[in-house]
Amino acid sequence: MTRTRVYLFRHGEPALAETRRFIGHLDVPLSPRGEAQCVAQSARLREVPLAALYTSDLVRARRSGELLGAPRALTPTAVPALREMAMGRWEGLTAAQIEAREPEAFATWMASVGEFPFPEGESVPDLAARAWPAFEALVTAHAGAAIAIVAHGGTNRMLLCRALGLPLGRLLAFGQAYAAMSVLEHGHGGWALRRLNEEPPP
Repeated sequence: MTRTRVYLFRHGEPALAETRRFIGHLDVPLSPRGEAQCVAQSARLREVPLAALYTSDLVRARRSGELLGAPRALTPTAVPALREMAMGRWEGLTAAQIEAREPEAFATWMASVGEFPFPEGESVPDLAARAWPAFEALVTAHAGAAIAIVAHGGTNRMLLCRALGLPLGRLLAFGQAYAAMSVLEHGHGGWALRRLNEEPPP
């Protein structure tokens, strides 16, 4: 039986990353370091017979996909449903700023990741409701082949939880470094995690 493989990447380091801001749907570019991470990571795909490459529609994911796909001359296709969670009125703020402005809401969010929504934004179940069906559609369209997907930390963690049958509240158990690669393989018995959070070579 031919198995379907998904090479799942987080985008490279974005601008603002050094300030530990909640970025969400803000459309920020990659930092110079993020660009270099994706160029280095592209070597992992050089020998992989990829059928297609998909990304979130946010610029940091699209640019990461362009750099990752360049050695294979693969042009990424943007899928808006693969965006990061919408972080509502916390977007653009640092954790310290949020905690100072809304200490109770921040404490509740920290204590119940996976359940409590971002104020005026999305919850993890909201993210799953839009991103998981898009993921399934891509996998179905390329059954028996290998594809690459470039998305975001929250999105990727949710996809890993859903694929492996874990509660969404466990999503922070999965590391997702900038430009890191995880590999999911689908066969008769369902999904298996073959590689997790492999960072770019130095």
